[in-house]
Amino acid sequence: MSDTLAVETPSSCYHCGSEVPVGAPWQIRLDEHHHPLCCPGCEAVAHAIVDGGLASYYRFRTELPERPDDRQAAKAETWAVFDDPGLQHQFVHPDGDDVAATLAVDGITCAACAWLIEHRLNALDGITASAVNLTHHRVRVSWDPTRVSLSRILAEMAAIGYSAQPYEPDAAQARLQHEERMNVRRLIVAAVGMMQVMMFSVPIYVAEPGQISADLHALFHWLSFALTTPVVLFSAQPFFRNALRDLRTRTLGMDVPVSIAIGGAYLASGYAVIFDVGDVYFDSVAMFTCFLLFGRYVEARARRRSGHSGNAMSGALPLSAIRLTAEGEERILPANQLSAGDRVLVKPGHSVPADGIIEVGESSLDESMLSGEYLPVTRGVGDSVTGGSQNVESPLTVRVTHAGREARVASIVDLTDRAFTSRPKIAEAAARMAHLFVLRLLVVVVGVAAVWWFIDPSRVLWVTLSVLVVTCPCALALATPTALTAGHGQLRRRGVLVTRAHAIEGLSQATRVIFDKTGTLTRGEMQLVDTRPLTEQFDAERLRQLAAALEAHSEHPIARAFRPHRLSTLRAGEVVSRPGLGLEGDIDGQRYRLGKPNFAAPGHDLPPPSDGQWLLLAADDEPLAWFGLRDHLREDAAATIAGLKAQGLAVSLLSGDTPASVAALAAQLGIDDWQAGASPEEKLAHIEARQAAGEQVIMVGDGINDVPVLAGADVSIAMNGATDLARTSADAVLLSPRLGRIVEAIELTRATRRIIRQNLIWSVCYNATALPIAALGVVPPWVAALGMSASSLVVVGNALRLTRMQASNPALPAPHPEPA
Repeated sequence: MSDTLAVETPSSCYHCGSEVPVGAPWQIRLDEHHHPLCCPGCEAVAHAIVDGGLASYYRFRTELPERPDDRQAAKAETWAVFDDPGLQHQFVHPDGDDVAATLAVDGITCAACAWLIEHRLNALDGITASAVNLTHHRVRVSWDPTRVSLSRILAEMAAIGYSAQPYEPDAAQARLQHEERMNVRRLIVAAVGMMQVMMFSVPIYVAEPGQISADLHALFHWLSFALTTPVVLFSAQPFFRNALRDLRTRTLGMDVPVSIAIGGAYLASGYAVIFDVGDVYFDSVAMFTCFLLFGRYVEARARRRSGHSGNAMSGALPLSAIRLTAEGEERILPANQLSAGDRVLVKPGHSVPADGIIEVGESSLDESMLSGEYLPVTRGVGDSVTGGSQNVESPLTVRVTHAGREARVASIVDLTDRAFTSRPKIAEAAARMAHLFVLRLLVVVVGVAAVWWFIDPSRVLWVTLSVLVVTCPCALALATPTALTAGHGQLRRRGVLVTRAHAIEGLSQATRVIFDKTGTLTRGEMQLVDTRPLTEQFDAERLRQLAAALEAHSEHPIARAFRPHRLSTLRAGEVVSRPGLGLEGDIDGQRYRLGKPNFAAPGHDLPPPSDGQWLLLAADDEPLAWFGLRDHLREDAAATIAGLKAQGLAVSLLSGDTPASVAALAAQLGIDDWQAGASPEEKLAHIEARQAAGEQVIMVGDGINDVPVLAGADVSIAMNGATDLARTSADAVLLSPRLGRIVEAIELTRATRRIIRQNLIWSVCYNATALPIAALGVVPPWVAALGMSASSLVVVGNALRLTRMQASNPALPAPHPEPA
């Protein structure tokens, strides 16, 4: 039951686990007990769950959800845009007599979330089916459009704390998903075929002469023939297709000898069965195919997570917009229907749907999704705004200048695509090695066949097949992916998800790690860290409560720093927000101001106590207190930097924040190389300059502004709280907020690289030893198949040593156990 969750304390929110402010009035009654809640958002969601008869959610859950958006109700009017037929045409599809759509859902943490969503939706009149994909955080819904609307479905999900938007993968992702399904089917057919063929082959191998009758012997061969045929024609199809492609382009890949071995052994064995001449080796054919497909499948899984940029773009820009007509009337329409010259209304809490210029209003804009920095910036009439930024305080009227694919966020994605076009050197070297290996192998095979043509023409085919089989690059093909698979699994258990296969090699060879600042080395959350009273009228806690009463009326990120100090009995009235300056309001008949010094206490020339972010609280223009704010370092940031240096890596800091804050953070962590005020383009140029100097660079970031540099780095790592676009562009994603996982990942990848080299050396030594023996004609194909299998098992067994590896870096504190 949720009452016993380890993360919950008596002062924590029953719904999300956050700290409950002192005297908070929000609560929920369940099982004859009153449970505290931290905010109106959690209260609304908790009541929606309990009042809907779904209280069992709190008993089933194993993890706490994210805090719901306090302004969710304010977004209700935008859901109507999803009922627009033009917009629905993009993602709603016929499903029998009904329609269906797949929705991407935020906030899913465990199976109880899936249970809650499905039960809530299935209770709606008109919903015919709903199914949650817990792995990919998606839900497929079928409904009768005459009885329930899509906007109602989205509103119901939001009411229980799960915001959703249409999920529509781009063409690249859809193609990858289709290929993965086909690869799984081919592997299953090959595995079943191999097991069945071996069942008929083993008795023939182990039986003494005469123990198996001729009829039964022939039956086993025909059954093996029938079972191997779909393995060759269906499962091995990619090998033949790739071999033909290589031959047409006059390049030799590993699929060429593989295809010759599989095709030659299958045709020769088929000929032997039909005409009852020679030996059959269908078991070898099925075995080759299954082992090789397994290796290819492992590689495909390691590189699978690309092609998400299309859906990530839909998350960067809002789907709806409020366009103003010439008469000033408001009309909600899909944001992709906007064009240059349109006037749009951006209400507080809403995202800017396109790039434009402010015509009416003044407000603070949260551009952290684009800039990666948490402090909102003040924008007024004549200032430019960027699509994807969020309006914090006051309504704005914006004249659109660039929309859709012409918006700045789209140009950032284009910059990312350009960075992806460069092919890493290691891939080119591997391609050259593979070409030379196959070329030399084919030359040797042709030479062996020619020699045996003169020695004994009747044995040419079988000796040639033995050479192809014994030197079949199964161990070579498995050497890298098996080690990568073991490394991936161990990294996953350590909280690092590798999304591209080259990341392990790149991490092991890196010479420099470059960090973003906000949300990477720091938490990305403003916190109140210092209070400097300037009067004896109030103590420090009372001053914080006065400031919290004012900030309770603000959606500014700074307001979150004062949330723990809210007092339910202390309220501010007539609060006015002054964008870029601060807040003012009445408390107990006295006028208070909180913000910049020249706003809070005009006429008093008070310098801040020290460097950093400071706010001044004043009553009737008389200064009362300074409040120091900062974004705290992650707990293990210093240990991580020390651990990286201990591994011989150089460390840099690259941020778009101000020079003062970046310099202070760099000094605190002992980072000598840092750069502040960098744009996405400048970050990418900085990375490219490092690479031109011969360095192997790891980039760690979390925002959309980091996407180009993440794509341009040799290896990129996205934080666990990174934007969707940043995560899909990165080569690895931290699944926990602990930076120390990076140190462990580098240690693991270096071990993985050693295992890969050992496997490659073993593969080469095996082939070098087995090849002359097979060429002498003393190794029949079935022995060659066993030797090939044994070499593959050695490679796999060596790779599995990685799963038992323990972290040994002394610079890091012992990690806490990961949540289930």
